Amino acid sequence: MNKFLKEFKDRGYFYQCTDENELSDLLDKKKIKAYIGFDCTAESLHVGSLLQIMCLRMLQKHGHQPIVLLGGGTTRIGDPSGKDKTRKILSEDEIEKNSKNIERILKKFLDTNNKNIKPIFVNNYGWLKDLNYISFLRDIGKHFTINKMLTFESVKTRLDREQSLSYMEFNYMILQAYDFLELNKKENCALQIGGSDQWGNIVNGVDLIKRHSNKQSYGLTTPLITLATGAKMGKTVSGAIWLDERFLSPYDYWQFWRNIDDRDVLKFIKFFTDLSFDEIEKIKEKDINEQKIILANQTTTMLHGEQEAKKSEETAKKTFSENSIGSALPSVSIKKNELNEKLTIVDLIILSKLEKSKSEIKRLIKGSGVKINNQVINDEKLIISEKLFEDNTIKLSLGKKRHIKVELS
Repeated sequence: MNKFLKEFKDRGYFYQCTDENELSDLLDKKKIKAYIGFDCTAESLHVGSLLQIMCLRMLQKHGHQPIVLLGGGTTRIGDPSGKDKTRKILSEDEIEKNSKNIERILKKFLDTNNKNIKPIFVNNYGWLKDLNYISFLRDIGKHFTINKMLTFESVKTRLDREQSLSYMEFNYMILQAYDFLELNKKENCALQIGGSDQWGNIVNGVDLIKRHSNKQSYGLTTPLITLATGAKMGKTVSGAIWLDERFLSPYDYWQFWRNIDDRDVLKFIKFFTDLSFDEIEKIKEKDINEQKIILANQTTTMLHGEQEAKKSEETAKKTFSENSIGSALPSVSIKKNELNEKLTIVDLIILSKLEKSKSEIKRLIKGSGVKINNQVINDEKLIISEKLFEDNTIKLSLGKKRHIKVELS
């Protein structure tokens, strides 16, 4: 088996392939270009996209050149895959802003210096915006049958639930197939990689290239990742785990990985780090908490750099082991004149954005789950006064995992 596909399988990335044997032979013969698409529905990607990013890194590792397709055009439509309702339609300015920021984030993970494997960034708005509808139907639409399109999961699920599916969304799979055709013609792209929910769209692209250009191309999918708890990868009770430091601090990113369920740790070390299998075997002998710190350090270094990873580890050590305040702990600032006899502990927690629900905060207080400077707070009506601040700083804690510095300015 080809080395790229072998590692792809050994790390647990493999789910389906349109023709595994042929693809393996092709990869043995030459270096190829392969693409993964990212729609620009938000200003940042979150860790739910991280497996696809790791696939891009693996392509580079094995000498292949990744193409990153930013869906400036398809975002205007909205992929129905895995959705039970139509996506919010974004403005052109929003999509453009999102596209540029996603490219900036992806460049952190990829080698942009080696010309042989340097990622090619393309935006499908370039070829979709000026399509002639009649010509598109005649040249591309003729290769698709409604009968087959109705069998794809993204369509079938919505219809089975009697949930509306707009004609606009119904066309998404044709546009994604057309993307593959365009990349095959312009960049000689031979492979599309995506999540398993993209299987129908990818197969459509492979079929379209065969029918339209009589060329062979391939599709490869990864499994959809969930946490051991059953939660969707990328989302937590406190919000999305963003890859942009403006929306999630390096420390909070580190903490997400440090607090992963024990059952997920070794699997995620395989998925989301570049550690070799020999190194992973040695890690198996370590204490589970050491394994989690390795995972947190490796993933944070990859995104935010080694310095931020070390700083986050040191902050966590001070916060949890030494009951002090580390430099990387997220902070919120309030002005001294905001302190008055009406600012309660509940108000302070809401200001800090550690928790939004007043009833949940009161429940935590009753259960001794709220602390100021490591002292349990039992009074939900406690007034926050200046005397509670040590060197103009409070360490506010909710439960064992949520901590923040509140600074007086």
